[in-house]
Amino acid sequence: MLEFRDLFQWDRFITPTVIKTFYWLVIAMSILFGLSGVFSGLALMAISPFTGFLTILSSLAGVVVGIIFSRIAAEFVLIVFRINEHLGAIREQGSHQQ
Repeated sequence: MLEFRDLFQWDRFITPTVIKTFYWLVIAMSILFGLSGVFSGLALMAISPFTGFLTILSSLAGVVVGIIFSRIAAEFVLIVFRINEHLGAIREQGSHQQ
């Protein structure tokens, strides 16, 4: 768990703990922007039905792409930190064997 004193010490990374919160915030923003696009598309359907329909489809596709890319970005950050932990463990094993 993240403690306040962890913010001022460099022994432990806080990003793996915080990245999940940012992931869910990006998901929420993606959904809100998608809903905004859907409502804009519905309003646009009164003027041009085909353009409104395309706006709705592109908004829904944008939500899906946003969710997928946010997951990929979050996993990439977590993988980088996991690699760092594994390299630290390998380094410690090498120093104990010598």
